Amino acid sequence: MAKAVVDRDTCIGCEACVGVCPVEAISMVEGKAQVDPDTCIECGACVSTCPVSAISQ
Repeated sequence: MAKAVVDRDTCIGCEACVGVCPVEAISMVEGKAQVDPDTCIECGACVSTCPVSAISQ
């Protein structure tokens, strides 16, 4: 797997990914999700949780 990446144009700012990340690697920046690649453990929890498929690995 790879680090999670957010498509900021697709992200709707629902924060679902923030709550599901086990290592708190996702924060909201200007209303959009942002992944800290140094913290991300490549688990994929955020990818499957995003309702608009804005996160990929």
